[in-house]
Amino acid sequence: MAATDAPEPAADATPASSPGPLQRRGSRGLRPGPAGAPRTRPPRRDIPDPVIDCAVYVEGRRQPAGDPRDALRLATERNGFVWLGLYEPTESELGVYAEEYGLHPLAIEDAVYAHQRPKLERYDDAVFMVLKTARYVEHEQLTATSEVVDTGEVMVFLGPHYVITVRHGDHSELHELRGRLEQEHDLLCLGPSAVLYAVADLVADNFLDVATAVEEDVDELEASVFSPQRTDDVGRLYQLKRELLELRRAVLPLELPLQRLADGQVDVVPETMSSYFRDVLDHAIRVRDQVAALDELLSSILQASLARTGLSDNEDTRKISAWAAIVAVPTLVTSIYGMNFHNMPELGWEYGYPAVLVGIVVICVLLYRGFKRNGWL
Repeated sequence: MAATDAPEPAADATPASSPGPLQRRGSRGLRPGPAGAPRTRPPRRDIPDPVIDCAVYVEGRRQPAGDPRDALRLATERNGFVWLGLYEPTESELGVYAEEYGLHPLAIEDAVYAHQRPKLERYDDAVFMVLKTARYVEHEQLTATSEVVDTGEVMVFLGPHYVITVRHGDHSELHELRGRLEQEHDLLCLGPSAVLYAVADLVADNFLDVATAVEEDVDELEASVFSPQRTDDVGRLYQLKRELLELRRAVLPLELPLQRLADGQVDVVPETMSSYFRDVLDHAIRVRDQVAALDELLSSILQASLARTGLSDNEDTRKISAWAAIVAVPTLVTSIYGMNFHNMPELGWEYGYPAVLVGIVVICVLLYRGFKRNGWL
């Protein structure tokens, strides 16, 4: 599914009251916090409310939800589900919904502090999935410091009657995705897992777009490396390999969670959704292969660039050596006749000086022609 840039959080989102810090509460009583220094959370944009949107869907159609904390009860009574969208919530803000929705504290911690690799976790009758998002950063010219791939994260809490999406970064485009899904009532009738499928499909499609854009940069670098002009592309090649590594870290770990969803290994996801997730898995495998091929091609181009740089250096060395050999002839002759001995041959000869000059020129010309014929000059 294609999408445009993610919008700003809705101004009319219902604000949620924030209680004290979230207690680490598991399914059986309190869970002590880990020892050591507490994890720090990166600062987020100044947003009055993390709630982007909240709605209840009954038979595939949107219903007004009212208070997000009361939406689950309404969805359960109507045999529907609630979709709650959050943007970079703090621990206390997400804790408002923890008890009502039965969110596991470990999943809450991952959703708040982010920087997780793609994964799929099961907690009782709920599922927590982490997906890496990627966005291609436009640039006029690729340099040794250009940012090419920008990554973010989307976390999804999935239960029998709810789906909560937590976004980190400005390029997940979930708002537009919600609007498109609301036009597909048959898909939304399949339940909360349809939202998980749509989010995963959006992420995989974005990976394809990013990989295609990166491929254009690789083609540009390849043309530059093999152009007749001498260019220094090692820095740009290395930077593009680093940026491609970011995309690879987002794509490769996603294959196993999608495989589990496609094989029907998750109870909360109905078997009717398996074919949908298999389609997303096919996209992810395609991106994986494309990224691997690009990385291998970049390695080959980098080796070719280094080899070409070595050949250029050897060519310069040969030229310097050839000119040094030519210059050595007059240097040697003039140094001999500069010793000022009285009994040196040809010192008293009338044509000695012009004869030496002619000899020096002839030898230098012969050396120049020989070096030129052998490709040293």
